[in-house]
Amino acid sequence: MTAPICKGLEDRQLYGVIGYRRLNRKKGYFYKRQYLYDRYNDRYVCPAGERLPYSTTNRIGYREYKSDPRVCKHCPLLIQCTQSANHTKVLTRHVWQDSKERIDTHRNTDAGKKIYGWRKETAERSFADAKQLHGHRYARLRSLDKVREQCLLAAAFQNMKKIAQIKARKALLSLLRRIRLLPGRLSRSSSDTKYCHRQYYFIISPA
Repeated sequence: MTAPICKGLEDRQLYGVIGYRRLNRKKGYFYKRQYLYDRYNDRYVCPAGERLPYSTTNRIGYREYKSDPRVCKHCPLLIQCTQSANHTKVLTRHVWQDSKERIDTHRNTDAGKKIYGWRKETAERSFADAKQLHGHRYARLRSLDKVREQCLLAAAFQNMKKIAQIKARKALLSLLRRIRLLPGRLSRSSSDTKYCHRQYYFIISPA
């Protein structure tokens, strides 16, 4: 889940829960979590103890933190840090990263665990249905706009099926409320010694 989505959840006062995702990294290099963020001074501190101050914010909302190449050039941990030709380590942090970190803490709460358990019944089931029945295994069209149209059309079909299921369920419940189940008595036949089968009669009362 991206930081803008988490910010949107907080703005709408929705209790969001996101799953744990282990970030990929190149073998032999440091994890991003090994670079500590200094919130008070708005900078990162690398495993060698050097500071990466704020540099700029790019167009997609990520703040960039850059190391001093004059220091990194002679650092013994450089080979585990970056392959940059100018010996500069760059870390990014979204302007709404704080929202994502707050939402991420919900996963370990009792309420968060309960909500996350519903994922396989709601979101995952919807994705599986779209993949298996609505052609989402592959993109049938080219260009982002056409693929977006395909996704929206499949979502519309899924919503129509869900509406039909809800209406059918309501109609069935309405019918069941009008039905009374009366069990028949167990009786002995005069011609033989066998018992008759228990019978049930459905009586539909007026609506």
